[in-house]
Amino acid sequence: MSRIFVASRNAKKLAEMERILAPLMPDVVVVGLDDVAFYDEPVEDAPTFEGNALLKARAGFAATGLPTVSDDSGLCVDALNGMPGVLSARWSGQPRGSTLGQDKRNNTLLLDQLLDVPDERRTGYFICAVAFVWPGADGIEQSLVVEGRMTGRVLREERGASGFGYDPLFEPDATPGRTSAELSVEEKDAVSHRGQALREIVPRIAAALS
Repeated sequence: MSRIFVASRNAKKLAEMERILAPLMPDVVVVGLDDVAFYDEPVEDAPTFEGNALLKARAGFAATGLPTVSDDSGLCVDALNGMPGVLSARWSGQPRGSTLGQDKRNNTLLLDQLLDVPDERRTGYFICAVAFVWPGADGIEQSLVVEGRMTGRVLREERGASGFGYDPLFEPDATPGRTSAELSVEEKDAVSHRGQALREIVPRIAAALS
């Protein structure tokens, strides 16, 4: 069996990666941060999603020796000049308490900032950069980054119980009338920024590990 390290503790991200990898790599085992020995995770201080994804993937590969996948993703709102952007996860301050609590604080702040913005200007997109780092045939570190994007708009209230982060506030253009949090996992995988990026990178992961 092949083992791939995903530098995340987010159970939903790990499950998503496993679902998308399975058709091409049915014997793959996805392990997360809670499955490996502790190491100091890097500060995500790069100015781009690609830079942060590579920081995390390189640190994970160095610490575990396993082929490593990491992503950095966020919401870019046109009326906020592309913010929260790379600050999406800590838009309301440094994470504290539960992930659910942090999501709620971030969503509340976003709604407050867009309170007076008319519906036609509440457009934006989710973006996801996925980095893959692995040992080449000569043992030298190899790396690859791909990007996916999902356009849509920010609603005025949360809807749906699935997903995480800003999903309950975001209505993708591909699924009018439903937020990302109202989609089944299969529907979300088909249209999401992360699903797009993973589908692009998975064949290259499979080829690198074959």
